[in-house]
Amino acid sequence: MAGHSQFKNIMHRKGKQDAKRGKLFTKLIREIMTAARGGLPDPAHNPRLKAAVNAAKAENMSKDTIERAIKRGSGGEDGVVYDEVRYEGYGPGGVALIVEALTDNRNRTASEVRSIFTKNGGSLGETNSVAFNFARKGSVVYPAAAASADAMFEAGVEAGAEDVVSGDEAHEIVTEPDALGGVRDALEAKFGAAQQAKLVWRAVNFIPLAEEPAKALFDLIEALEDSDDVQAVHANYDVADDVLQRLSAA
Repeated sequence: MAGHSQFKNIMHRKGKQDAKRGKLFTKLIREIMTAARGGLPDPAHNPRLKAAVNAAKAENMSKDTIERAIKRGSGGEDGVVYDEVRYEGYGPGGVALIVEALTDNRNRTASEVRSIFTKNGGSLGETNSVAFNFARKGSVVYPAAAASADAMFEAGVEAGAEDVVSGDEAHEIVTEPDALGGVRDALEAKFGAAQQAKLVWRAVNFIPLAEEPAKALFDLIEALEDSDDVQAVHANYDVADDVLQRLSAA
């Protein structure tokens, strides 16, 4: 039940934040460039690039912009090289956070992330200081309208998924890391391109939060996600439905 609750928490908060999209294309372009540089420039033969392109298309990024990002990433044009870095720390209420970033300046990004933690009641730790709270998993996400919960569950199980969690806004199909590609391909054959298909850090234990620490944590996560360098933030919190509703209405 904790996994179901956690996915619901994430999607509920994401729904509120989707209105703030000013920096979304910057993050998507960085991921496309990094994926293209790390493998073949053809999405059909580069799973990470395929996932990045699908995510960009889902946000209505133009074909020309996507192709230019692929070309820059694969060396067809001079482009910035982005390093993948991970930060770990604690937020309000003792919640563990893993922050994934793509940066062309490690010193700048480390300083910015540390400052955001400090200003928002958190503390940045050393690598692997909180990773034991998470497991590396594959995550395939479809909008809720793609299929009924029962149909998505059956398709996920048949494809070899470890878990299928459905909410009001989306379905998440959870896999072992090595099974991500096969499960994604099987689901896309039935339901079309996934909204997301990538490796994530999935919490294995959860910290229940009351309203005040939950608000402080969401402020920290929002500040981190507002950074151009930050690609994803993973946290092991759990917030009750009534608290989420009050925070969303605030």
